Amino acid sequence: MAEFKRLISLDAFRGFMIAAMIMVNYPGNSSHVYPPLLHVDWHGITPTDLIFPFFIFIVGVSITLAYTKRLQAGVPKNPIYRKIAFRALKIFIVGILLWLFPKFDMENIRYAGVLQRIAIVFLVSALLFLNSKWKTQAFVAAVLLVGYWLAMVLISTPGYGKPILEPGANLAAWIDIKLLPGFMWKKTWDPEGIFSTLPAIATGITGMLAGHLILGKMSQEKKVIYLFSFGFFAFVIGYWWDFIFPINKNIWTSSFVMVTSGLAAMILAISMFFVDMQGRTRFTKPGIIFGSNAIAVYVLADVWGQLFYNIKFWGSSLNVHFMSMFESAGWSMKFGSLLYAVLFICFNFIPAWILYKKKIFIKL
Repeated sequence: MAEFKRLISLDAFRGFMIAAMIMVNYPGNSSHVYPPLLHVDWHGITPTDLIFPFFIFIVGVSITLAYTKRLQAGVPKNPIYRKIAFRALKIFIVGILLWLFPKFDMENIRYAGVLQRIAIVFLVSALLFLNSKWKTQAFVAAVLLVGYWLAMVLISTPGYGKPILEPGANLAAWIDIKLLPGFMWKKTWDPEGIFSTLPAIATGITGMLAGHLILGKMSQEKKVIYLFSFGFFAFVIGYWWDFIFPINKNIWTSSFVMVTSGLAAMILAISMFFVDMQGRTRFTKPGIIFGSNAIAVYVLADVWGQLFYNIKFWGSSLNVHFMSMFESAGWSMKFGSLLYAVLFICFNFIPAWILYKKKIFIKL
């Protein structure tokens, strides 16, 4: 594989996804949110549902770019294995600590979660990358997606006598009930549960495959064309698959993987064309700043969010005070909720900018 300079587009893409996560996680009032900023209840997809799989796709691309460079530099695999395992463990533990903060109710630990899923996908994908070629990685992704699809639609959901794809009544939910300890987000199942993490790993692998293409020996123009074309092809497959295995983020269906990975690949290809090839970097700086400490910023935002939502100032939390101003003035509550989220992003941009200026990069 050829040496490849750092992709500004990828760094910015990562950072903008973190900003988007913060925006949808911390509105001024969760009862007053514009529909595109909400997760779909079950089958279907909204712009908000794209954020998490996009980030996992970016993790996959980054694995290929980062570890190819280390292998080409002659770094032995054993130290890389240790660093991968330690980093995955750190991310997983931080995810649990964020769930416990600020009450630290040890009887209701949520072992599943966003960071926990990222940790597992990173660990499995990175180990697979170090020990296989791209064809094997593509085969593994295909087996995970097809195997998950067949299991979910052919194996009878225990207690129902037939396969079912309903909230809390499907094979993934049953596995969560049987195997997942601790608190579950939806009481009887978890959107980041055990079985649905398998197709999430496939999402990470699709990012790795995109990384292989980016590191190929062809011209940059061809890389962009092929990346966009493969992304479009995956997107179409995903929407056709939707007819027999509905697009669903909650159980991370195979069609959901193909649609979101396809969109992520197309967006990355377009970004590479305008940012890396044509040098249009003017609007990338905020994304680069957020992306340089992506998970650290996400963690910090969660800490601030918990404090702002739970600590009372003059009788109410900050978001309640903010929304009360809009309500008393008769303004749009949904706009007020969005404005609060945007201001919260700006607030978190300050420490991200300070870390970036001081060249401090926290690798969780």
